[in-house]
Amino acid sequence: MNFPDNVRYTKDHEWIRLEGEDATIGITDFAQHELGDIVYVEIETVGQQLNAGDVFGTVEAVKTVSDLYLPVSGTITEVNPKLNSNPELVNNDPYGEGWMAKMKVSNTADIESLMDARGYEAVLS
Repeated sequence: MNFPDNVRYTKDHEWIRLEGEDATIGITDFAQHELGDIVYVEIETVGQQLNAGDVFGTVEAVKTVSDLYLPVSGTITEVNPKLNSNPELVNNDPYGEGWMAKMKVSNTADIESLMDARGYEAVLS
């Protein structure tokens, strides 16, 4: 499993990478592995102010549908357009081309409360 050091993790298996006040969000390598083949990603919350822990979309795999939870409070600003025609990018490159959404973070300090790679690995073991 791949757990990059340049992102933070949630107990719900989402990751977030902060770039100034903006952040990119996706699901972890562990999550995509557990879900299996991703066939559809639905995020209809662009422009909405959401709180940490709110559902911001869903990811559908061959056998299940799973909610996506926002790691920190903020506003969804963009959805990865490549996932419409290539949802398998989430399986192939969950921390790169398979990102799911971008957001404007309300309070960037909130990201510090999330797990680093070692903390996330400990939760999984």
